[in-house]
Amino acid sequence: MGLKKIVGIVLAIIPLACALSCSGRAGAKTEGVVREASVPGEEISSLVIKMVSPEENAGFKIHESVNIILEATDKAKLPDSVRIFFDGKYLATLKSAQWEYVIPASLTVSAGRKSLKVIAFSSGKQQNTITRFLIFYSDVIPEKYGYKVVHSYPHDSEAFTQGLVFDGGRLFESTGQKGSSSLREVDITTGRVIRQQNLDAAFFGEGIAIYRDRIYQVTWEDKIGFVYDKSSFNVVNKIYYPTEGWGLTTVDDKIAMSDGTNILTFYEPEMFTAIGKIEVYDNQKKVDQLNELEFINGEIWANVWMTDLIVRIDPVSGKVLSYIDLKGILPDSQHNSDTDVLNGIAFDREEGRIFVTGKKWPFLYEISPVK
Repeated sequence: MGLKKIVGIVLAIIPLACALSCSGRAGAKTEGVVREASVPGEEISSLVIKMVSPEENAGFKIHESVNIILEATDKAKLPDSVRIFFDGKYLATLKSAQWEYVIPASLTVSAGRKSLKVIAFSSGKQQNTITRFLIFYSDVIPEKYGYKVVHSYPHDSEAFTQGLVFDGGRLFESTGQKGSSSLREVDITTGRVIRQQNLDAAFFGEGIAIYRDRIYQVTWEDKIGFVYDKSSFNVVNKIYYPTEGWGLTTVDDKIAMSDGTNILTFYEPEMFTAIGKIEVYDNQKKVDQLNELEFINGEIWANVWMTDLIVRIDPVSGKVLSYIDLKGILPDSQHNSDTDVLNGIAFDREEGRIFVTGKKWPFLYEISPVK
């Protein structure tokens, strides 16, 4: 995910008039400092403290401690106390110089962009707030894998594959593009479509996941998805979410969804309520364009859109554990003008088999990662 012009004009004039006549001047902007009032109507006094370290967007590794160094701006106007918050959680209150604190390594356990906020108080009143963001990268260098093709199977070369799941000996597939999006059950040995449920032409089908006796399917830009009875393919519910829908996979009792960024959001399946998220980073950068997902042996595997890479992710911390490079898996001789990118990962938990394919690929491959 009619204009009321007169009301809009009045609402626009009121704060402007207040800014000019109530205070006598327009609001001044202080760079690098966000000021907040802890009590409604409480006035903010002048700055009494500044942050020396860390800098904005400073980089750290997961499980690395963070040294915070603050400094009073005027030794004649020292704050009574300074409260420290990290990643939205209160950590400590400093009540005297030195104005320093160490965020312990036990709290820096996940990758991503985290907020650091300090609030200074004098005589019980909030004086100034400083907010900075820190970036936490993976604490491991990702391993790099190639692949071995164990077996290849026929695949519908007209299927614009967006989601792939293997469950109970059966292969399920979601296809995309408006006017040709569908949910399918496919015979893995022949590539034949056993049954198919077409989406309304207005929708662009994306990832699928299976939770108990239900199949969940999201769509790309419409922020709506469908829940099917696995045995009949009948739609039994609809789900809604605030982002684009790209990939889905079931992680224990949750469903993880990608939206094309480096963020994976976890949903509670019954009401499809967001209950958590991870940000995906390797040891040097964030890894975005995450697309089709699969949960394999405790890791989330994700296609990286427009590449030949599969990234293996720790579902707790968001750190990248390894990359699998599938370059060349579909021979050049099998490419045509309609052949699109690698997309689709499925895992046969009973046999330990891993399957991959791509959009409008003529083959589905069983692979084994190799170093």
